[in-house]
Amino acid sequence: MINLLLLLGTTAQAANLNGVDEDCFEYATQLQKDIADGSSDYDEQSQQDFLLNYFAMATTMSPLHSAVPNPAGSGSINLELAAIPFLGCDRRLVLGGTKTEDTNKAPILPRPRLLFSFNELGKVVPYAGIGYVPPVTVFGTRNVIVGIETGFGVQSETGFEWGMRYHATLMKTIAEIATPFTSEDPEELDFYMGSTFGIDAIVGHEFKEGLKPYMAVGFTDASTFFYIGDDAVVGNNESPYASFTGSLGLQWTLDKLDLAGEFYTAPGVIYTGRVRMGFIL
Repeated sequence: MINLLLLLGTTAQAANLNGVDEDCFEYATQLQKDIADGSSDYDEQSQQDFLLNYFAMATTMSPLHSAVPNPAGSGSINLELAAIPFLGCDRRLVLGGTKTEDTNKAPILPRPRLLFSFNELGKVVPYAGIGYVPPVTVFGTRNVIVGIETGFGVQSETGFEWGMRYHATLMKTIAEIATPFTSEDPEELDFYMGSTFGIDAIVGHEFKEGLKPYMAVGFTDASTFFYIGDDAVVGNNESPYASFTGSLGLQWTLDKLDLAGEFYTAPGVIYTGRVRMGFIL
């Protein structure tokens, strides 16, 4: 994730593996050969844009609940566990295959969340929630992540429910991500910031025993900033994510216990799973 101008001085170094993770040696060697003979469709800017978008979308606050998240006039305290799938060599390699970035630090994002459903306004149940990850160093990264959501849900006598939701997330990370060019170079901390906001339409249906399958479709916009400590370069995202997102999940309320799990995707960027465990207050 380095300025494209730096690529001009490195792509000529065919089979340069000094800055490549040993697990990616074979892939990097082939990629450099393909770039040299013109048979590769590798694009440095696209690679950079993907990496910048990936972590913004991996941390955005998806619903993890149906259209009416809690009974009217009640709240819940929850812990979300969001999987962050590790990236393969094809996504970690930059600078024409001469360097890998250390993106696979944290396999999971633990995020405490609070959610409160207000009293009904007619048949409408408004709600609001917040998620917060404090600046604790975990997996070699120090993160601060704040997310908010607000919306409403309407439930019919048949159990069908629908609603709308607005959400926004801001995350900041300090870690050594853009690895040194060679093993002899010192490690330098980098600074990454990603922000997202969007809207979701949610439909669900409550069956017996508190089971609620649900589906959400929305639109999310992302913005990113990445400062590389090695050479004081700011990574430029020329294609910030601004497109559709989707969730397919199941919420289960049993007495005071509230559980949820969902498949979440920002197509072309991330496909992942998330679970939530909470207690209704």
